[in-house]
Amino acid sequence: MLFLNQLSIKTSLYSIIILANMSCSKSVQETLPKTTDTTTTVIAPATDPAVASTVGFFLDGWQGKTFTAPEYVNGAVPDQTATTVTMDASTILTKIPQTIFGHNANTWMGTFVDEPGFMTNITNLKPNIIRWPAGSGSDGYFWNAEPGKIPEGAPDKYVDKDGNKFDAWFGYGKTKDNWRASLDNYYDMLRLSNNKGVITVNYGFARYGISANPVATAAHLAADWVRYDKGRTEYWEIGNENYADWEVGYRIDLSKNKDGQPEFLTGKLYAQHFKVFADSMRKAAAEIGKKIKIGAVTQESQTESWQNNTTKTWNATMMPELNNQADFFIVHNYITPYGENSTAATVLNSALTVPAKMMNFVTNELKTNGAAIKPIAFTEWNMWAKDSKQQVSNTSGLFAILVQGEALKNNYGLAARWDLLNGWENGNDHGLFSDGGSPDDPRWNPRPSFYYMYFFQKCIGDRLVATSLTGNDKIKSYASTYSSGQANVTLVNTSSVAQTVEVKLKNFRLGNRYYWYSLEGENDNGEFSRKVKVNGSGTKSAAGGPSDYASLKAQSALTTNGVKVTVPAWGAVCVMIDKK
Repeated sequence: MLFLNQLSIKTSLYSIIILANMSCSKSVQETLPKTTDTTTTVIAPATDPAVASTVGFFLDGWQGKTFTAPEYVNGAVPDQTATTVTMDASTILTKIPQTIFGHNANTWMGTFVDEPGFMTNITNLKPNIIRWPAGSGSDGYFWNAEPGKIPEGAPDKYVDKDGNKFDAWFGYGKTKDNWRASLDNYYDMLRLSNNKGVITVNYGFARYGISANPVATAAHLAADWVRYDKGRTEYWEIGNENYADWEVGYRIDLSKNKDGQPEFLTGKLYAQHFKVFADSMRKAAAEIGKKIKIGAVTQESQTESWQNNTTKTWNATMMPELNNQADFFIVHNYITPYGENSTAATVLNSALTVPAKMMNFVTNELKTNGAAIKPIAFTEWNMWAKDSKQQVSNTSGLFAILVQGEALKNNYGLAARWDLLNGWENGNDHGLFSDGGSPDDPRWNPRPSFYYMYFFQKCIGDRLVATSLTGNDKIKSYASTYSSGQANVTLVNTSSVAQTVEVKLKNFRLGNRYYWYSLEGENDNGEFSRKVKVNGSGTKSAAGGPSDYASLKAQSALTTNGVKVTVPAWGAVCVMIDKK
């Protein structure tokens, strides 16, 4: 009788627990993966955190992600592991904005839309966001002009930071040249690859323009672009790095100016002009029944003694004058020490530290200057490291995963790598694809970074969750869950020695199998291999990776003895884990 009473009590308690969990809100039950610890019966509910102010509307339209198990072959599993990464599925850091995987296109890439290989690869990569028309080139870009003549209202000379005049250069949206893309080429590329854009309008024209009212003229040019765009683009930037003395419009020829502007740009003046642009552009969007988001240029880091006064005072004069009229703030950073022949350790450590440092700086600047914290768009990132082919290397691929992962952890709303194709310059080339400048690397051949970014995004879920580490701190991890219930952990090895890692899961219903893709360089060029292998498959060429990357089978193993993998030296493993 005592036994029956005890059994009855235990059964009743169990029923209460089940009923309590069934009473969770409908929205949580329907959108969050069901979770439980693999070693206990305690259930820790997973709740989405509030959307960070620095992410904001970049999560509008967010959708859950459903995991589909890949085709696989049996993979080798280490018997012993030296490092443990523990993922807690109940601790959600953020929903993952799809805008974090963006890239930059530019006008000198050729017409690109008629390159089948590129179009296949950019469609597979699915960056979601591709910025246009360039960086500093945007401040001389006239979207509705044709080559062969100076655009109306533009000068024939610019003025550099030292006051020297030089021939003005222009970008043309209506070009038909085969070496540079037209605006319509860009729109066609977005449409055919199922991506969206970020457009940077020509702010410099408001400064160097020679019409009676250059600000109104430049704002009208931008507004007409909004009309021509017809709602294809939601995010717009006014200017590029206009706080800097390399940007055209930083200094102007006073003898040509007709509206009394000062010779040197200030943050306050930019903010005054920004409001004119934004007003014209928003009215244009309203005319076509669309809403757009407009970003303001922000100086992103602590200034140095050698920098000019415009840069030093940019935020302090721009932010109050702007009076919260921007929808988001723009930052750029090339992350590694400037002009340094950096080691792999320096490159990777910079990726791990600079995004957080920059976010802290910018949000503090906003608070200090009485501005509301708005979404932060990291619309240009890459590295300064040079002269050992760092920028075209396997290590650049690791760097790319770290930058995107840290952008997620630090609540950026958007991040866009610079750029899709650039210039060889003996390997100091930011291009994701080869420009053909190196004879052993054909034009449009994907560089190692392409493969790392492809597999990182392919395997990541839709919510970033917390991880903790025991063992070798050279292993870095980014974990996520799918709305369909499965999990992902991407492991990055920032050392020159392979590492064995066990992934443990808290508050997760572990299934029978896990899958992974392993990426690593080869033995060429020391720390900066120009090649990448994926699950052992590589290339016979001097640079790049496997041409069949999109159809490669994952490696897989049963979870009977845990989730264990070997992370190659200077490599990464993207793990996907089934649920029960």
